[in-house]
Amino acid sequence: MDLGISGRVAVVTGGDSGMGYASAEHLLREGVRIVLSDLKETELTEAAGRLSALGAVKACQADLSTNEGALTLRDFARSAFDAEPTILVNAAGVTGATGDFLEIDDAGWLATIQADLMASVRVARAFIPGMRAAGWGRIVFFTSEDAVQPYVEELPYCAAKAGLMNLTKGLSKAYGADGVLVNSVAPAFVATPMTDAMMEKRADTLGVSFDEAVGSFLDENRPGIVARRRGRADEVAAAVAFLCSERASFITGENLRVDGGAVLTMAA
Repeated sequence: MDLGISGRVAVVTGGDSGMGYASAEHLLREGVRIVLSDLKETELTEAAGRLSALGAVKACQADLSTNEGALTLRDFARSAFDAEPTILVNAAGVTGATGDFLEIDDAGWLATIQADLMASVRVARAFIPGMRAAGWGRIVFFTSEDAVQPYVEELPYCAAKAGLMNLTKGLSKAYGADGVLVNSVAPAFVATPMTDAMMEKRADTLGVSFDEAVGSFLDENRPGIVARRRGRADEVAAAVAFLCSERASFITGENLRVDGGAVLTMAA
């Protein structure tokens, strides 16, 4: 299916691995030119090198914990292909502070909110004016099942993702008339370096194999995932590419769950 976005410029943050990398890969296959961004220069450069076999990719190291970092990324993206970026995929994020609610201090909360909510605020603020001027734009944020189904050991992350889901809806109302469509995807337990680390730690703690750690985690913590496996990054990326496309021209303000059934209610 032709997604109708060949030749456009997209910025993909959190792009050196996982779902950000897979999203960039899908967009490249649609003829989109990519500005790939992340924090770690070595990993970012290597990722951009691999993706360059599929199309035009340029890498920009950027720290989205500051407004200056978001503006640096915007300026680089505008000059990279001498064109206005009209697609933004913000996949950057962290698990953040975890543990007993009473033991997580303000610093842990604020660091998590900075990475998982405020980074999206900053990049949206940086890129929306150019999209409005172009009369066309697509923004996709990454929320989580945790936004509507919180887990008590990850409350800073859950709260940040719930805020991001609300931001998605608000921005869709504010700028939809300008041709800027804003949506989010909500993955659950996808095979990425982040969940690999979680499962390796669980395997060590329980004295079991990696696969056994995954299986017990599904049984105990994600009973709604009917496929009884972790999701794949490319399964999420396919949803991202669709939301970035002309085929999604009547979809905005939505939170598309790509979670294998993890969320057990009818919540958005």
